[in-house]
Amino acid sequence: MEHEQKPHPYPFTRYSVTEIPPIYRHLREKEPVARAAFPSGDEGWVVSRFDDVYSVLADPRFSRAATAEPDAPRLTSARPVSGGLFTMDPPEHTRLRRLVAKEFTARRINGLRTHIQRITDELLDAMEKQGPPAELIGSLAFPLPVRVICELLGVPFADHDKFQKWSEGIVSLTSHTEDEALHDMASLAGYFQELIAAKRADGTGDDLISALVRAEEEERLSEHELMMMGMTLLVAGHETTATVIGSGALSLLLHPGAVRTLKESPERIDDIVEEILRVNPIGDGGPLRVTLEDVEVAGTTIPAGAAVVASVPGANHDHRRFDDPHSFDIDRPDQQHIAFGHGVHYCIGAALARAELQISLSTLFRRFPGLALDAEADELEMTRGMMVHSLRELPVSW
Repeated sequence: MEHEQKPHPYPFTRYSVTEIPPIYRHLREKEPVARAAFPSGDEGWVVSRFDDVYSVLADPRFSRAATAEPDAPRLTSARPVSGGLFTMDPPEHTRLRRLVAKEFTARRINGLRTHIQRITDELLDAMEKQGPPAELIGSLAFPLPVRVICELLGVPFADHDKFQKWSEGIVSLTSHTEDEALHDMASLAGYFQELIAAKRADGTGDDLISALVRAEEEERLSEHELMMMGMTLLVAGHETTATVIGSGALSLLLHPGAVRTLKESPERIDDIVEEILRVNPIGDGGPLRVTLEDVEVAGTTIPAGAAVVASVPGANHDHRRFDDPHSFDIDRPDQQHIAFGHGVHYCIGAALARAELQISLSTLFRRFPGLALDAEADELEMTRGMMVHSLRELPVSW
């Protein structure tokens, strides 16, 4: 199948906080493997149908490690840094993932649920005390996952303003210049170097970074890998979940029937969260991969050395997989979305994110039964130019 179409500018334009870019409807029907022009100036491909995305995510010929090679095509002008989970393939990726996997198992996360509930209650206590109206992103969606991941890693929560600023540069597509993004990456790296040195000197910590320091001393990972692991877990551990708590709350505010179901049957929170995850992507595309050889997808041959985005939001809104995919339906019989990815790079924090979403949203609507959106939905804005799209604000009243 020959591709004569001009490359589509990527990231695609999103016109609404409640809908993914409408171009995906066209791509799935007419260009399931579409050429794209990236902010870096390089070109690549976007795959948008569910079955194709699912296949790409599990196919080792689509490499994450190759994205960090000096001559690799880039999504942004800043080249990815090697040595982290996002820029590794097996067996190196497997070795590093095993070092932290036990901290993110469903059993381990179930043991943290009481702690997550306590933090949620404290945040909502403060919101209730302040009285309506309130801004939900700053009151709950952002501070909850930040406090949880900080305590899990052993990062001082008091520093959150600093690392939040650096995180924005790291997940930038077009919102920061190359120099700004590299500066923020270097700043967060320097922060972790100091933190690691302090934990190594202390030697008694029971947090995850302290455990990784001990693993580094046993030569199970390098100092660079240790630093990259800490940075990856911190940035991914709060940016993504904060985004979905905010968009999930908005979905419920716009669908009162789902809220009534939650009040009548609190156990339905699991179904509600899965539909929230399917409908509300953390970004409008997905992490970049580079082909190690020619690969055929949906009748199109993608050449070796090409950049490929396997679009999770495109896949999760594919009518071939989900009936009426653009509707918010908590009774959907098939909830097997790929919001957390698939294959060896399946999100290691999926169980933690689910727990935070289930606890925060169920508690929010139980404690504030009259919660309502304090603005018109079409007045709300999302961050732009980022790999992760978050609501800037979510005003509510009760």
